[in-house]
Amino acid sequence: MTDPVAQDFWAELRATTQARIGLGRTGDALPTQRVLEFRSAHAAARDAVHQPLDAQALAEQVEAVGLGRSVVVTSQASDRSEYLRRPDLGRTPADLSGVPAGNAEVGFVLADGLSPRALSDHGVSLLSALVEEFGGTYSLAPPVIATQARVALGDHIAQALGVQTLVLLIGERPGLSVADSVGVYLTHLPRPGRTDADRNCVSNIHPPEGLGYELAARVVAGLVSGARKLGRSGVELKDTSRADALAAPSEILEL
Repeated sequence: MTDPVAQDFWAELRATTQARIGLGRTGDALPTQRVLEFRSAHAAARDAVHQPLDAQALAEQVEAVGLGRSVVVTSQASDRSEYLRRPDLGRTPADLSGVPAGNAEVGFVLADGLSPRALSDHGVSLLSALVEEFGGTYSLAPPVIATQARVALGDHIAQALGVQTLVLLIGERPGLSVADSVGVYLTHLPRPGRTDADRNCVSNIHPPEGLGYELAARVVAGLVSGARKLGRSGVELKDTSRADALAAPSEILEL
């Protein structure tokens, strides 16, 4: 028989997290309800990975943000199966001839990544929040939508755009708690060959359970400002926007 006090304890904790905790047991196994919940979450994660991005529909929504007509590009991965088996192909563009060259300060790439569903659910709203947060501070290039894309594909796109700073929105790897989370990767002075050490990431963006659009946009805007002052992004650039103003190392730039 389940202890009602223990049940109340776990119920209160479960309200604060999406993690699977205090699932209980029936004999030596999980209760049927918990098994079905797990299978449902696993199916949702698999569907999120394999669901194709409707790039044209997304492009129409992105155009309403007011940055101009977006361009759709793809990586050298020919389909979803090859994309999952060959991460290297997802980092290399197939053809960037349609990307308009310019000299804007900031460029945006919306990439399907490992969860096209996440980009469909949150990409346009997050982009709108970013544009509003920047508030005309920077010149912005027309957005680019990338399919079968890994993060490093953005470096090639940014070079073709001629932007100084790249903000890449990408569907993050689905988990058993969240299947539609978006991450934002910031790269200052992007070019092919940049590594993860040269980038900053703001992840877990999926309101209402995860980070909200406005807060994520404020963090990204602070990182963009800091990167442009520091002259680089990556491990030397820290987000202090939500930290207590304690004694920070002098070599870390405060945002």
